[in-house]
Amino acid sequence: MILQQQWLLLAVECICICISSQSSLRRCVFQVTSQNYDKYTTAGNVIGSVQLCENTQCCVGYYLIVNGQPKVDVLACDMVEKSCPSATCKAQSHFNNRFLKCVCNADLCNGNITWTPESEEPLHTYSYSAGEILKMAVPLAVILLVMFIVIIAAKRRNLFKEKKENLQSSCDDYSLSSPCSCQTVKSSEIDFSQIELQQIVGQGHFATVFQGKYNGSVVAVKVLPADWKVKFTTEKEIFELPLMTHAGIVHFLGTGRKPNDNSCFIVLQFAEYGSLHSFLCKHTTSWMSSLKLCQSLSQGLSYLHSDLHSGDGHKPPVAHSDLSSSNVLVRADGTCVLCDFGCSTILRSRSERRCCQSHTTNTEGHAQLGTLHYTSPEILEGSVNLNSSGFLMQADVYALGLLLWEIWMRCSDLFEGGVVPQHLVPYELELGANVTLESLISYVSHKDERPSIPKHWELLPQGSALEELLADSWDCEPDARLTAHCVVDRLVSLRSSHSL
Repeated sequence: MILQQQWLLLAVECICICISSQSSLRRCVFQVTSQNYDKYTTAGNVIGSVQLCENTQCCVGYYLIVNGQPKVDVLACDMVEKSCPSATCKAQSHFNNRFLKCVCNADLCNGNITWTPESEEPLHTYSYSAGEILKMAVPLAVILLVMFIVIIAAKRRNLFKEKKENLQSSCDDYSLSSPCSCQTVKSSEIDFSQIELQQIVGQGHFATVFQGKYNGSVVAVKVLPADWKVKFTTEKEIFELPLMTHAGIVHFLGTGRKPNDNSCFIVLQFAEYGSLHSFLCKHTTSWMSSLKLCQSLSQGLSYLHSDLHSGDGHKPPVAHSDLSSSNVLVRADGTCVLCDFGCSTILRSRSERRCCQSHTTNTEGHAQLGTLHYTSPEILEGSVNLNSSGFLMQADVYALGLLLWEIWMRCSDLFEGGVVPQHLVPYELELGANVTLESLISYVSHKDERPSIPKHWELLPQGSALEELLADSWDCEPDARLTAHCVVDRLVSLRSSHSL
């Protein structure tokens, strides 16, 4: 009897311990779709509509904006943040006014989002008493006096020393040899009467591309309506940067305006195969031909991202910001060239931005989103500063990884019997041709999925290297991705070790 009582007491004690440990866990409202269920249940046990967080004190809420109101997409324990400062689920970011995310540290706090349209937040004010002002003013005055004495002493010590020249500001984003570099090459204005327009070879949202003749040579003439003057000016400025001539960038011949309707035009080198998208729809490639496409494409992007000096010329880094198979051209020799810089951003240092403010269009600070299929996870979620040079270039590398996949999916040497699937843009197989922002955020950001890689590739001699290169290019973390230059190096190594 005594033994039974001891066992009963022990059982009660165990139950109390379990209840106590459960009560110390953060409780979050749990509401996810069936597609996300397996992913988010790893963050903690689910009891009905409540989840007990095992590794975090934060609840997260993802909301879609529908008809001006937030609609629940995911409510669960946060799988990223381990600690968070706010007890209310206040919207932290939104993308195109259609997507919100909030994180909070109170039980069930993610069930009620605090949000106002356009992220308008109320101003908080506080009135200081005279005593508080005096308490703050006295130490501040002492600090200022000490600083003044130190400055005077330093000036006296250095009175007879030579003044250092060309001191570079420690706040600059890049190491520059000159304090200001906003030169452009001499603009090549072309009279429209010198151009003979022939057939239309491309039609986009912003422009129409014609095949034409100029000075006896076949050229491409990109015509933009007067309404798209900003994109024309941006593209013109980038083409006219010093040192912008490279085999991986479409050759620029000049610009002008049509006299009849004031529309703008850009004259470029003609690419015989048209866009990479058009080329892949019509052609398959061998292993070596696919590497040629990939290498030239990567080399062009690496050059675009480079900070180059030569004599008095300086080309700052440029983020393309709209890489897609429609914005890459294929020449007759089977190499790729980058084109369409209307969404691009010149990444100048801070001193250059101050110096060039009155000389150039303000391409800095106006980063634009490109083609949806190729938009990186961090930009989809609105979780990064679009004016950050590093993030913009790494977003380009994410798109580059998708383009490499697109090219290799049309390589006959990578498929048994040379039978390759039809050309598809990234995520078209998984999400359909008319992909939506919501479905892409869910698939790419929440589920961390990428385009399907054929299972048999891992059995090929170069299969593991291919998969590793793609994974390192489209990693969900921008800082973990390769640079464009590293992609070039990987492709060179791949070519030398796996020449079929």
